[in-house]
Amino acid sequence: MIKKNATVLYGLLLLALILAPFLGAYPVFVMKLMCFALFASAFNLLLGYTGLLSFGHAAFLGGSAYVAGYAMKAWGLTPELGLVAGTLTGALLGWLFGMLAIRRQGIYFAMITLALAQMVFFAALQLPFTHGEDGLQGVPRGKLFGLIDLQNDLTMYYVALVIVVAAFLLIVRTIHSPFGQVLKGIKENEPRALSLGYDVSRFKLLAFVISAALSGLAGSLKTLVLGFATLSDVHWSTSGEVILMTLVGGLGTLSGPLVGSAVVGLLESKVGEFGQLLARITSVDWFNTLGESVTMVTGLIFVVCVLAFRRGIMGEVIAYFDRRGGKAH
Repeated sequence: MIKKNATVLYGLLLLALILAPFLGAYPVFVMKLMCFALFASAFNLLLGYTGLLSFGHAAFLGGSAYVAGYAMKAWGLTPELGLVAGTLTGALLGWLFGMLAIRRQGIYFAMITLALAQMVFFAALQLPFTHGEDGLQGVPRGKLFGLIDLQNDLTMYYVALVIVVAAFLLIVRTIHSPFGQVLKGIKENEPRALSLGYDVSRFKLLAFVISAALSGLAGSLKTLVLGFATLSDVHWSTSGEVILMTLVGGLGTLSGPLVGSAVVGLLESKVGEFGQLLARITSVDWFNTLGESVTMVTGLIFVVCVLAFRRGIMGEVIAYFDRRGGKAH
């Protein structure tokens, strides 16, 4: 019953995304949310299903964003090749990070990933092709496969939607595969997985590379959509944001990162897209009247979410339906 309800909800979400541009949603903003939803889902594969807390995932998002953007702008690569280049960059960085950090556990693993990510940040700050604090600007969208012109926001929107949905289905397939079951076993009881003969380090490394590659795809797609990559993409705060998205939405749930990224994205847009939408609905530009205090309001909302939903929003929803199912039996 729960699985059937989940299928219906995913179907409704997909339908809503398909119709969003015709319902008044700003396509570029929704595409940005989809990129972060993919980023959070990739991170959740590592933390929620493997039990590895990485503080350095911004390196994969931002590093791939720079490489993909530069490849499309300076080398003239087509969009599909630019996305592939960014995804491979994420996978390569993930392999390097994993080789150095994977044999450590807990806070030591987290700190190593953070230190390595800071190295990527300072490289992005100093390397000439990234243009430092100005960022990489003017990345062209070009034509997908030489046929589909992505300059049109609506065309770009549906291409991005297909890519994100395909990547999400890959994550679902990975989690429900025998490989995914081993990852869950490692998270729940690593010594037992070792005793059963599994090469735990190899499974962790592969999960890390997959998560990094998908994060790289999210960063590359974000650069293609927005036309630029900046230092904020590789900043440590972006690693903190993806952790927050996963925790708010529901750690270890497939739908949690999707909900968490939407909640965080909408709140952080405050005086931007969300503030304008709220102003249209309520006829009061409430967020703009707060000034600098808006960060206190958004912070308070995050604290309330974490305290009220210990399992995350979707974690609590799933737990509720589990209880109802138990009572029905």
